[in-house]
Amino acid sequence: MKKAEQIDVVALMSELDTLLFKLLEGLSADDWDKQTIAPKWKVKDVAVHLLDGNLRTLSMLRDDYYGEKPENINSYQDLIDFLNRLNADWVKATKRLSPKVIIDLIKSSGKEYCDFLATLNLNDKAEFSVAWAGENESKNWFHIAREYTEKWHHQQQIRLAVCDEQKLLDEKWYLPFLDTSVRALPHHYRNVKGAAKDLIKFTFIGKTEKSWFLYYDNGWALFASTNQEPNCEVKIRDNYAWKIFTKAINREEAIENSEIIGDIKLGEKIFDMIAVMA
Repeated sequence: MKKAEQIDVVALMSELDTLLFKLLEGLSADDWDKQTIAPKWKVKDVAVHLLDGNLRTLSMLRDDYYGEKPENINSYQDLIDFLNRLNADWVKATKRLSPKVIIDLIKSSGKEYCDFLATLNLNDKAEFSVAWAGENESKNWFHIAREYTEKWHHQQQIRLAVCDEQKLLDEKWYLPFLDTSVRALPHHYRNVKGAAKDLIKFTFIGKTEKSWFLYYDNGWALFASTNQEPNCEVKIRDNYAWKIFTKAINREEAIENSEIIGDIKLGEKIFDMIAVMA
């Protein structure tokens, strides 16, 4: 068995941003007002949320300035509620910004953001842990990979709204998103009872097939490959997987459009896994 390896997406970040710039520059006035798959956000709202991600990272991690700090955070849900309020406040405040101003700010802050990430040692402790993977402490490489998934899925929300979603499903862009998201699987399955040597195979089907494995030995562990035959395989198409992990599709629809071979109880748990702070 081969364990899942460290993810390095630092170089991809600026390229992903370039795709975003080109996308936003090509939008019409009507496109900016189109509804996205995020119920409360239109295309413009998602764009300014991406801007907020750049600015907050630079302020907190580069400049050590945290501004509004969370108080009375006693649970994961408390943290989610705090972040949701921050996001809503920002989206409301930026209603007055024009698309051109937003694009210019995303470009300038995006460059500074990517330049800052390149200064980080990937194996140092990150300022923020990846909570959705159950970590209380994370390395910078995982934090940056988590940030990649944020940028990826919000850009994809815009692309879906304007009928241009296929680009980010290319393996170059999509594989790092999946590779990061599946790191939540051991934590997500922590309360699923397994028998010794149980193996679940998760296969994502698109232009190519990509698979990861959960193996049970006094707890679940994630592997990138194995010669052992699984006693359950879950097959999910690419255009559904990202929606499952970002809370953009309901469980029933996700299961209906996927396939579970073998032990259904072992396989179906993935369909309520979320790999974002939501």
